[in-house]
Amino acid sequence: QVQLVESGGGLVQAGGSLRLSCAASGSRFSIYDMGWYRQAPGKQRDLVAVIGRGGKTNYADSVKGRFTISRDNAKNTVLLQMNSLKPEDTAVYYCNVVAYEGIRKYDYWGQGTQVTVSS
Repeated sequence: QVQLVESGGGLVQAGGSLRLSCAASGSRFSIYDMGWYRQAPGKQRDLVAVIGRGGKTNYADSVKGRFTISRDNAKNTVLLQMNSLKPEDTAVYYCNVVAYEGIRKYDYWGQGTQVTVSS
């Protein structure tokens, strides 16, 4: 089992910044992809950004140039720096981790953290 602890959500005005953090723990597992998804009310959960173990990143078009994902492999943490926030970024943000125990692949989700951007 991998435990994910998220932090950093909150309320911010449009144009402001927030940083989300997610720490993964679970000694028997090898952490591979780490990412962030978001879900607005009445909408599906969508990818925001993902980073591979080697540092390769992928972003949703809507956040390119504004959000930056990074990770610390030694600490199994992933950060999402969100700049120039817009009201449409308002959502619950979920940390996601892909981990392996041997050859078995597991997909873990954090509890979610609310990000609210006021206009």
